[in-house]
Amino acid sequence: MNQPSKIVTNTLNLIYPVILVFGIYVIINGHITPGGGFQGGAVLAGVFIIRYFTDSSLPFSLERLNQIEKFLYLLLLTTGILYSLIFLGNFPVAVKTFYLSLMNFLIGVKVFCGLTIIFFRFILFEAK
Repeated sequence: MNQPSKIVTNTLNLIYPVILVFGIYVIINGHITPGGGFQGGAVLAGVFIIRYFTDSSLPFSLERLNQIEKFLYLLLLTTGILYSLIFLGNFPVAVKTFYLSLMNFLIGVKVFCGLTIIFFRFILFEAK
């Protein structure tokens, strides 16, 4: 892959923190505003997808990211089942807010891992 111009690289380096903060904002405020875990996770995955266009090296291990995604899937299931069994669907308001925030966070990180894995598998393995 050809090296991108300095202008593109420097501009994207300035935009990364903005995208990260926006993705985290969407995840954190997902229980209040439209958005949430899936949308925020997709925004966060966009950071690594954009980063690939400026630096084609892999910043992490795909196997490690895959393990994190599997662990988060189990944690999502366990959290949902435990909250349902403990409160039997009658959540107090404070617990409901915490539960929604926790689920948004877990879903956001899982979607981030999943979309990043999908993108890099297409790029690294399907391009050969």
